[in-house]
Amino acid sequence: MKRSFFSVFFVAFIFIGAYAQDKPAIIPMPSKIEWKNSEFQFPSTITFYADARAEESLKWLKALLNTTGSEFEKASEKEAKISLKINKDLSSSLGNEGYQLKVTSEKITIEAADNAGLFYGITTLRQLFPAEVESGKIGSAFNIPAVNISDKPYYEWRGSMLDVARSFFDLDYLKKHVDRMALYKLNRFHLHLSDDQGWRIEIKKWPKLTEIGGQSAVKNGRAGFLTQKEYKELQAYAKERNVMIIPEVDMPGHTYAALQGYPELSCENFENLDPIRATPPAPFHGTEVGWSKFCMEKPVVYDFVNDVIAELAKITDGPYLHIGGDEIEDEHYKEFVVKAEKIVRENGKTAIGWEEVTQAKVDDSFISQRWTGTTKSVVDTRIIESICKNFYLDHGNIPDQPNTYSWCKKDGVSLKNVYDFVSENKKAIGVEGALWTELVHSDATADDRLWPRSIAVAEVGWSSPKKKDYTEFVKRLGIHGKRLVYMGVNFYKTPDVPWNTTKIKGVFSTVEK
Repeated sequence: MKRSFFSVFFVAFIFIGAYAQDKPAIIPMPSKIEWKNSEFQFPSTITFYADARAEESLKWLKALLNTTGSEFEKASEKEAKISLKINKDLSSSLGNEGYQLKVTSEKITIEAADNAGLFYGITTLRQLFPAEVESGKIGSAFNIPAVNISDKPYYEWRGSMLDVARSFFDLDYLKKHVDRMALYKLNRFHLHLSDDQGWRIEIKKWPKLTEIGGQSAVKNGRAGFLTQKEYKELQAYAKERNVMIIPEVDMPGHTYAALQGYPELSCENFENLDPIRATPPAPFHGTEVGWSKFCMEKPVVYDFVNDVIAELAKITDGPYLHIGGDEIEDEHYKEFVVKAEKIVRENGKTAIGWEEVTQAKVDDSFISQRWTGTTKSVVDTRIIESICKNFYLDHGNIPDQPNTYSWCKKDGVSLKNVYDFVSENKKAIGVEGALWTELVHSDATADDRLWPRSIAVAEVGWSSPKKKDYTEFVKRLGIHGKRLVYMGVNFYKTPDVPWNTTKIKGVFSTVEK
């Protein structure tokens, strides 16, 4: 398939003399950066080299070089103007995602311990290019500043969650979101696939989940679902861009979409629905939560859980499955989540769940996703930080933004609220911004809620908290406004950001997959 190279993954730099002494705006901020007093000028013919282990990353370099209008050809390492190298010795200092980028007046070299690091090194190299890269072809000769960068992520988990259960987002939009995540080195795409309003992933043993539950949505929202083929396509697309898909099927609460097609998962007289807002097979279009759950005394519920987890594990390449587990009170709750977590492990995956799950004695391998930070845990687990007052992007960009929530933070979750987050928990493995879609019914609205706050999530996840400076960040972010415009992102223009959104005429080029 063909997709726009500029929607694929890169961030461009815009040269402006008023900021940082004409130096490019790199986001996220690298660990170590040293600008030099020289420049590399791209010749009419660019020679490149990639060692055998770096071949996986070569297509991204070629796609980038293609925008220069220069010819490019393979050469020896000694003669090449641009080189990609895998250096396993860098693993101890930079890990698998870190990289070294060195630009001199004569040569550009990117080294990393793994192709993931090379991918991120090429991403940063692109940010050194002038803004015309966005047109697909840079129309005139140009230079990039010489620099030494040694970079690695602060956290291994740099996530974005999109709720496709309340309102559905199709494969095309999900791919665009992956592209945008990769731009800013976000690497975990958490899909909330089921809730009261809809079921969004095909489960072959239980076909009514999508035949019935896949056809409903929140009021004014969109129905639909991903086939397993589409899910695998998205997963492969994301994997190429170093983004891992994290699927979530919420249980034992938030389950009405499943109960629609399979009322046998309910108790007699629907005592598991309280208050009863709908009964099968009627859909539920409301926004209320915390009223539905499985009838956990019934053996058929565990047959269902076994089958769903087994199928989801089989089609998921990554090591994680998310089992939800939030907003429910039931005498059988702890027993249920312990069993569900064990089923995940028996299917070769690691379970993730919302923090309430840690009220039960789940396995030490479990990962808790904190959203309130108030749960009294009985287990000491790894943590993903999604604290609502910092990371719930269904809340307004500003106070009283229309069609946004304020239940967690009355004045909204500002760009600065996101950027200022610092975890004090030594068990934290990363951060994740979450967009719930009760009030988000279109691609444009999703863009408005996700961007630019997801860029702040990215810098919080990648860059050291010791180097964070919000005033400096918004200057860099403002320069990236032009990039977001060219990508077609309907981002919220945060008032305290000096946005540069002047459009450049041009046609996006494409790269063959």
